[in-house]
Amino acid sequence: MKQLPSVNSELDDELIDKIFKNHFDILSPFFLKLMSEWTIGAYKVFKDIDTYTILIYLISKQFDFYRRNNLNITFNNFYKDKALEIEKINLIRISKDLQIPKESVRRKVISLEKKGIIKKKGKKITIDRSAYNSTQPNDTLKNICALLSVFSQILKEEKVIKNEMSSNEINNLIKHNFSFCWYQFYKFLFPYCLRWKNYFGDMEIFTILATIILNNNSKIGRQLKGIDNYLDKWRDKIINKKIKGINAMSISEITGIPRPTVVRKIKKLIKNKFISLDKNKLINFDVSKQNFKDMSIIQDENLKSINVFIKRTYNQINLN
Repeated sequence: MKQLPSVNSELDDELIDKIFKNHFDILSPFFLKLMSEWTIGAYKVFKDIDTYTILIYLISKQFDFYRRNNLNITFNNFYKDKALEIEKINLIRISKDLQIPKESVRRKVISLEKKGIIKKKGKKITIDRSAYNSTQPNDTLKNICALLSVFSQILKEEKVIKNEMSSNEINNLIKHNFSFCWYQFYKFLFPYCLRWKNYFGDMEIFTILATIILNNNSKIGRQLKGIDNYLDKWRDKIINKKIKGINAMSISEITGIPRPTVVRKIKKLIKNKFISLDKNKLINFDVSKQNFKDMSIIQDENLKSINVFIKRTYNQINLN
């Protein structure tokens, strides 16, 4: 008989928040990679993040259904069929939840229907997962597993747990508890995207800025490794330290966003005092103090959200 899990094995919010802030030098590259690659991947599917977000919003309702009825659906079972039946499409609800104008939602849903992704037959609505790329979230899952594995290594170093978990072990456990874990991921993902979208106006401009910040972060992180309260130090360095920038063509190649669009949005970011161009036309994160203060508030909210996701996912795979 399997031993009952100890109540002391459960990770709590305070502990995770402390670990994330004090080990931000180690965890931030994995978190930034996870979200940067998610937004880039979302854009590449339809060349429009809103369209992709609407599609996964519809799919996420299946995970709400599984959660309400306490159903555990494994990764393999969820993806074994090409067609996924969904509930009715409520344009008003989608518009409200994703904060996309109703007519835009209608237009994008019609576009998905024309592509053969959404199919209607009587009252039955299905999503044909073979009709679009990236039907399985393999890259996202890989990045989540890497983040949680590093997190478990820190827990071991802090003597919170006895044994760390490898990325492969976490991958298997998440796939076994897929409906629970992906329900938690979507609960984190949609508010995360909405916060940045509401602030910048669209997710494409955030994707471009995130790529610029990721370029800075990869160099800042090496300078601050091992410092306690790393988050505060990181913020101070990233706003004051001048780093060799990145050019528009590289951003276009990384994100898949056409170079003319990148250039247009870069001009907007410069005008609104988020970035600057040096004499070699390289782009650097050069944000005004007010903008940085605003972004830090959003970042704090997103860190709270990712901590909740980590706590619930880690507890699920560790205690079950």
